[in-house]
Amino acid sequence: MNYFFQILTVIMINSILAVSLNLITGYTGQLSLGHATFMSLGAYAATLLTLKLGFPFLASLILGAVVAAFFGFIIGVPTLRLKGDYLAIATLGFGEITKNILLNLEITGGPMGLRGIPKVTNIYIATITLFLVIFSLNRIMNSRVGKSFIAIREDELAAEAMGINTTKYKILAFTIGAFYAGLAGGLYAFLFRYINPKDFGFMKSIEILCMVVLGGMGNTYGAVLGAFIITILPELLRVVSPVIAQYRMVLYGLLLVVMMIVRPQGIISGSSILDKIKPKKLLEKGGQ
Repeated sequence: MNYFFQILTVIMINSILAVSLNLITGYTGQLSLGHATFMSLGAYAATLLTLKLGFPFLASLILGAVVAAFFGFIIGVPTLRLKGDYLAIATLGFGEITKNILLNLEITGGPMGLRGIPKVTNIYIATITLFLVIFSLNRIMNSRVGKSFIAIREDELAAEAMGINTTKYKILAFTIGAFYAGLAGGLYAFLFRYINPKDFGFMKSIEILCMVVLGGMGNTYGAVLGAFIITILPELLRVVSPVIAQYRMVLYGLLLVVMMIVRPQGIISGSSILDKIKPKKLLEKGGQ
């Protein structure tokens, strides 16, 4: 039973990660390959605040997410003027730099990571956090800010022509997405009681991206569904064979190839009210 609840808790945490990346990639159209970096920043910041300064869990969790959001803003300012592959490479480079810094800092435990983290996260805390994230994101996407995000995704040049400050809104999406990822990182740290920089490497970012693409970009609930499938799949494979489970990334790739052929829009396409509005109307309603 404990194993069952832990898997459900991990699903909730991964859902937060998928929803946060969906805001950046699905709703705003900016490809990020370093999203796990913000998860790591939230995890390490929350852990250090608790272990070194004695902060309570909730304060550490929120402040850790704020630290992740701050770095999301810092990296967003110089890089989000880039587009497409160039932006993806820049976020990938930022992730590798951050991982190597964490591996070499004494305060982060270096390659040994941080141990002895109190176990606070449970299924109830993770579920409440996920619902709060989804609620706040829905509020954002139903506001003028959300309409501007989608206008940028549909046609950035046209959005600029209509007076939308595209760089400002892309940075804002990056910052909010990093905040949510930082929350997930803090929950992760207080669940497993041990964190290591290698837990938040490039493959973790790819795993999060797989969740978004599989579930359906531009749909919050599709991202949650994708997180559920990607998280539960290795556990089901372990039942069949532990050897097969080791090749889960190969199976993820195969699953995505099949999905792109059969249903390129994902399991759940972008079917929210906002996605049904024509881009022209989004541009007319978007503000600076």
